[in-house]
Amino acid sequence: MRFEGVGRRYGPRGPWVLREVGMNLPAGTLTRVTGANGTGKSTLLRLAAGLDAPGEGRITGRPARTAYVPERFPAALPLTALGYLVHLGRIQGLDRRTARRRAGEWLERFGAAAHRDARLGELSKGSSQKVAVAQALLAAPGLLVLDEAWTGLDTGARAELDRAVRERTAEGGRVLFVDHDPRRLAGEADAVWRVAAGRVTRAALREPPPTSCAVHITATGGTALPEGLPTEHVRRDGDRLTVTAEPVRSDAVVRALLDAGWHIDDLRTRTTRTTPTTDDESVRA
Repeated sequence: MRFEGVGRRYGPRGPWVLREVGMNLPAGTLTRVTGANGTGKSTLLRLAAGLDAPGEGRITGRPARTAYVPERFPAALPLTALGYLVHLGRIQGLDRRTARRRAGEWLERFGAAAHRDARLGELSKGSSQKVAVAQALLAAPGLLVLDEAWTGLDTGARAELDRAVRERTAEGGRVLFVDHDPRRLAGEADAVWRVAAGRVTRAALREPPPTSCAVHITATGGTALPEGLPTEHVRRDGDRLTVTAEPVRSDAVVRALLDAGWHIDDLRTRTTRTTPTTDDESVRA
């Protein structure tokens, strides 16, 4: 999929939001878009998804199945969560039985199965966002566009969306995303594009995560420790609990603490970089 000299402005005489965008989105890749608020990131994503048309240039090679998730999901529709997903699945080319089965599977994966029969307008923002993400994944899109799609999701659902993104690229799909958290899928993007002053430029990829990385979670208000929590990584000081976890397990630890009645006060990632010396020893910095 390719952008060739693409520009976009709103209104025939309005200012250009984007100009001369040249960007390639190969199959099986993850692409991140960065930039300050108001620079045109969402416009770029809407162009990619086909929701907006270029004012100049052209976009070629867009997959037939393209899905888009905005930051805010318009939930004021007279449908249940399951009914909405089945309807969207039918529009995306699935038969009713397949659409219903996949809708149930994705609601389960995002922890929203209990809300399948609730009307969209009755759902919380977080539950509505789970439905929004589920509809985008129903038909295994060749292009998945995520505009701050993690916003409003709980820890478990955010981790599940991370997994879904990896599944899409592993199966040959393209994923284009914006997220305010720089740690989101850190080190996994195949390309990073920066939007500034109406231009889109290729940015240098960040280095992979350092060799030593740990998440320190501080919690209060609970009593008993969750089952399975590694006690050697837990420090208790009165009613304050500090847990050190590997990044891949941090979401599960947070969820276990919350389920056990603890309140998360702080969550920080701390890293150390290993620098080899001439005698092959390591110095922690």
